[in-house]
Amino acid sequence: MQSFNQFLTEDATKNLHLEHLEDLVFFYGIDGMRSGINFLRSIRDMLSGKSKKKVDLHVKWDGAPAIFAGTDPEDGKFFVGTKGVFAKNAKLVKSNADLKKYGYSGGLADKLKIALKELPKLGINGVIQGDMMFTKSDLSDETIDGVNYITFQPNTIVYAVDTRSALAKQIKAAKLGVVWHTTYTGDTLPEMSASIGVNIDGLRKTKSIWFDNANYHDVSGNVLFTPKEIKELDRHLSRAGKAFRKVKSKDLNMFIDMQNKIPSAAVGSSYKTYCNTKVRAGEAITNPRKHAVEYYNYFTQWWDTHIAGVKMQKTKDVKERTKQEHLKSYRRAKSTLIAFAEYQTHVVNAKNVIVRKLGSGANQYRTFVKTNTGYKVTGDEGFVAVDRDGKTIKLVDRLEFSHQNFTAIKNWDS
Repeated sequence: MQSFNQFLTEDATKNLHLEHLEDLVFFYGIDGMRSGINFLRSIRDMLSGKSKKKVDLHVKWDGAPAIFAGTDPEDGKFFVGTKGVFAKNAKLVKSNADLKKYGYSGGLADKLKIALKELPKLGINGVIQGDMMFTKSDLSDETIDGVNYITFQPNTIVYAVDTRSALAKQIKAAKLGVVWHTTYTGDTLPEMSASIGVNIDGLRKTKSIWFDNANYHDVSGNVLFTPKEIKELDRHLSRAGKAFRKVKSKDLNMFIDMQNKIPSAAVGSSYKTYCNTKVRAGEAITNPRKHAVEYYNYFTQWWDTHIAGVKMQKTKDVKERTKQEHLKSYRRAKSTLIAFAEYQTHVVNAKNVIVRKLGSGANQYRTFVKTNTGYKVTGDEGFVAVDRDGKTIKLVDRLEFSHQNFTAIKNWDS
């Protein structure tokens, strides 16, 4: 099993996926659990005005598609693209003909065509990544709770800007909007490494493009923890620490190693998938022992159903042996899994205290989700924290955002 620091070194080359704080253990074992607590302590200290360590905070915008733009170092030509720019056969759109060549069509092709025409105006050095927030056709005028807004909905969240504001005027004048969040450097695209953050001061201003970075801006200037909030956060961190000390590293590593051996076709039986089903259902861990014990039943039922669908007895026997091997690892690690579920509970609670506090900072925009009965107020998708060593995790209230992600009306549902 790789260490957390090894992962950060290897995974820092491309910012294609960030892990949730509470999920680090699934990849990095005891080291991931320890790093989770230390991350939360660092953010607590920063938001208490006592920090000696630098933690950069970024807003996790709910944009789509991901957009990459810059100069291909191999031929010096400007390109745009989506996450395919780092594939073996990279899809670098350098001309309108490339859109057809790479099979882009519909709305995505239209957005990339606009990006290819407009983004060279920014004078981008190197390669940067962001989230596309809108093109002209995505903008709408809406009245919500008696206030007139210009709105756009790239994915789940509806962003609303008061039509009387200077920001609304900038957005209305633009042909597209992008929030930039990652900078890439290197001699070739496959070798490029990522760093969170983009220096937008180095980009040329143009009315046809609204852009910003993803840095967290507290417009109110008041996002510091109150003594009551610090007490609540410290209580969860203390309990997470106590649970952490109950975890037997040997048993945890053995269990995770067994989890990593689950075939890809059976990933639905994994502990991480089990936890995600709870998140999707909006169920918090309120009883760690029950949560851990229910995974045994969940795993058993998944495999029994899977085995029942197999016709050949020989294959059934192989799969039954696989099931029993995993159940044996569960029984050996049961007390550690209960302690880990307790750790999960308090780390998530501590994280959500931080997310709520960050979300209380004043923004120049409001966020809603669209429901069958109208608009419902919500927060940002979440935040990204980067410490001084470059370690990066995402802070998302999963029970809120993930539930919305599965139940809210998306822009393509309209």
